[in-house]
Amino acid sequence: MPAHPPGPQKTLHEVAQQVGIYPPQAYEFIQEGLAFTVKRIHGTARKPDTTLHITGRQLCEGLRDLALLHWGKLSRVVLARWNIHRTEDFGRMVFALVEAGHLHKTEADSFEDFRRVFDFAKVFEDSYSIELKT
Repeated sequence: MPAHPPGPQKTLHEVAQQVGIYPPQAYEFIQEGLAFTVKRIHGTARKPDTTLHITGRQLCEGLRDLALLHWGKLSRVVLARWNIHRTEDFGRMVFALVEAGHLHKTEADSFEDFRRVFDFAKVFEDSYSIELKT
């Protein structure tokens, strides 16, 4: 029987303090975005022996969509208040959470998966539109 990886060794607040760039709320957003993206990609049905892994690119896209759902045109402003200005910031937080035992990665996962996934100005300002239901 495979051993379960150890649980988190640090709280989100401790991770935020150690990294020193992003507040605890930003890490909470990463965790919420991870759940949102996993559900979107894998659904809610859990099949035995299947992984719920997602790529860095998929997570970035899920975080983008979740931010737009939560804050719309203000997404870039909210993220900037948390010192998040590019997708690489998502990657730094994800790998800090991996190191602290909150998340797990595969051998194929790399920080490079988070490089230049999208431009914040384009997705949060230039191409954002509000859909009106009639």
